[in-house]
Amino acid sequence: MNPRRWIVLLAAALIAQATLALSQQDDRTSVALDEDTPQPAILVADDVFLSAGETLVASGQVEALFDGRRLEAQEIIYDRTTEKLSIKGPIRMVEADGSVVVLADSAELDREMTNGLMRGARLVFDNQVQLAAVELARTNGRYNTLLKTAVTSCRICDNGKPPLWQIRARRVIHDQEERQLYFDDAQLRVLGTPVLYLPRLRLPDPTLERATGFLVPTLRNSSLLGTGIEVPYFIAIGDDKDLTLTPYVATETRTLQARYRQAFRTGRISFEGALSDDDLGGDNPRAYIFGEGAFLMRNDFILRFNIEAASDKTYLLDYAFSGQDRLESFLELERARRDEYVLASLTVFQSLRANESNATLPSIVLNGVYVRRLPVKLGSGGELRFCAIAHGHVRTSGLSTDGPDLDPFGDGRDVARFTFSADYYRNWTLPQGILAQLQLGLAVDHFEINEAGPLSDTSATEPAPLASLELRWPLLKTTAGGSRHVIAPVAQVTWVGGSNATIPNDSSTRVEFDEGNLFSTSRFPAPDRRERGLSAAYGLSWTRYGVDGWQTALALGQVVRDQQLKDPYGLPAFTDSSGLRDRYSDVLLAGQIRTENGLVMTARGLFDDGFASTKAEARASWNTSETQVGASYIWLRNDPEELRPEDISEWAFDATYRFSRHWTGQADWRYDVVRDSSVQAGVGLSYTNECVNVTLAASRRFTSSTVLEPSTDITLTVSLRGFTTQTPDKSYTRTCN
Repeated sequence: MNPRRWIVLLAAALIAQATLALSQQDDRTSVALDEDTPQPAILVADDVFLSAGETLVASGQVEALFDGRRLEAQEIIYDRTTEKLSIKGPIRMVEADGSVVVLADSAELDREMTNGLMRGARLVFDNQVQLAAVELARTNGRYNTLLKTAVTSCRICDNGKPPLWQIRARRVIHDQEERQLYFDDAQLRVLGTPVLYLPRLRLPDPTLERATGFLVPTLRNSSLLGTGIEVPYFIAIGDDKDLTLTPYVATETRTLQARYRQAFRTGRISFEGALSDDDLGGDNPRAYIFGEGAFLMRNDFILRFNIEAASDKTYLLDYAFSGQDRLESFLELERARRDEYVLASLTVFQSLRANESNATLPSIVLNGVYVRRLPVKLGSGGELRFCAIAHGHVRTSGLSTDGPDLDPFGDGRDVARFTFSADYYRNWTLPQGILAQLQLGLAVDHFEINEAGPLSDTSATEPAPLASLELRWPLLKTTAGGSRHVIAPVAQVTWVGGSNATIPNDSSTRVEFDEGNLFSTSRFPAPDRRERGLSAAYGLSWTRYGVDGWQTALALGQVVRDQQLKDPYGLPAFTDSSGLRDRYSDVLLAGQIRTENGLVMTARGLFDDGFASTKAEARASWNTSETQVGASYIWLRNDPEELRPEDISEWAFDATYRFSRHWTGQADWRYDVVRDSSVQAGVGLSYTNECVNVTLAASRRFTSSTVLEPSTDITLTVSLRGFTTQTPDKSYTRTCN
């Protein structure tokens, strides 16, 4: 018959110097020691007895708690004379925060368990990294000194085989306060074979989230830059800021990369950049800088900034820093409230395209927006919206006549635009559930053009009165099987008066016709141009919600005008590929299918009266716990007005597949159907278990131009999990047979 457990309450330091008081209750024993001590201890054991009044022995599934620490053992002997604990194992001691567990065979400790010696000891951090030593000396509850130590985060099986990797050291000191590990005479061993010797080594305690030191290096081989290595070094400047320096040394380059981050009470900033001396950019050094930040200001304003700049057109692609071909730097102040919106911004663009000149592009842009919404409480109700927009863009070129890019309005023009509008909105619910919306408004656009060229006015003001009525009839049906169908036919009639000013079209050269603007009063993105005259739009949307998790959606629509829309120069206002050029627009058709097993298919296209496609795009993706696969297709008809002399037809494919517990493959590919050639491709293979991650990746960029040549990159990254990365996903952990 199992012995009954005895509870021993130690109301001071564990078995502290005090008077013993014994009491019996419900076949269990309680002992209180040193009741005046502010931090009591608790001891739970199967059996407790006193020997000669100076020694207390607790045995059988002993548990002791003191100052947040929890110790489990088979026997604890307390000597009142020396105030020492003799503990027989197996021993398990957990620190107050639960992040560090100490295991041992036997121990000699003081009554606070902060000083002493533990034999056959192991330290385990967050169930990841373990340190096994012949003995462990505890000092002041802060330092743990381990002798003849083996360190690893790999799972160790009882089969005599060494772990995949381990660090052997003559001595390891663990500073619990600073959360650092200091190694003396350390060896890195792979499958038991020494591969690296380090007389001194410092590593962060795995419970420390941020610590100064080296990060995971990467081996790289590039057809442009040669073979080299990246070695990041992380500097924790403080709790609120850090700096990462990454030297990249290869046969054709010497590069220093840097990233700086800082958090503030009301915001954050982040900067990254690089400086290179290579054989690709001539005698001048090459560099780039990206930065961003956001701050919460007074009165609900948010200040944001973004910085993007590069020394030349190919630097970002040569080093695979970014695939952007136009860089955008801005400073903006924004506030959004329920009835008000305010925006002020300054933007600077830098083009990296080979056929574009930054001098003749509108590279400096200023914008200001103020929108106010007021409810109408008299009469039939509704709401008023007032809007004021100020816009300006500047070209650094001083040419008032055409340059080499064949711009008919001149390459140096600068534009200022001011728009003021007032609109009245009113909604009704008509019989049979028909929803109606009325919009009445007036907008005034004013333009100032500098160095406009012979085809443009230097100043113009144009009003735009507006009236629009939209009817929407949502219908709902639930089938006997529980599926729901929602059908919503929509019709809109719009009239906009006035005429477009005789000014160049700088902001509305590309028009996207989709579900988002099918029922807009103007589909131009800016007031450089407005849709004038009488027009109508109609459409139909259908959505099915299945009980099995399936969701299906379909939408179609078309725009009809009383006459073809012309620009101030008598030419069609819309480009041929926009789908809006003629009186009857192309038919917009869009659909989506979602399934419960993660499959999503989306398609959208514009089709003319012969059902030939003007624009089309499609995307299919399948996401499960093991597979992420996606494929995209895009088709754009050639359009010289949009500077697109050839059709664009491209496929894009990306996939990640975890084909076993530890192995994961990645692949991506872009293919140009028109040129019958690949644009870029990449493959990768990763091996991951509980203690290591190895990734081998290769990529190829096939594109070329007058300043850009194809390149191939191969990278190898090896990281020791536990120290370098947290491992919350236990599905990669190996099992012991």
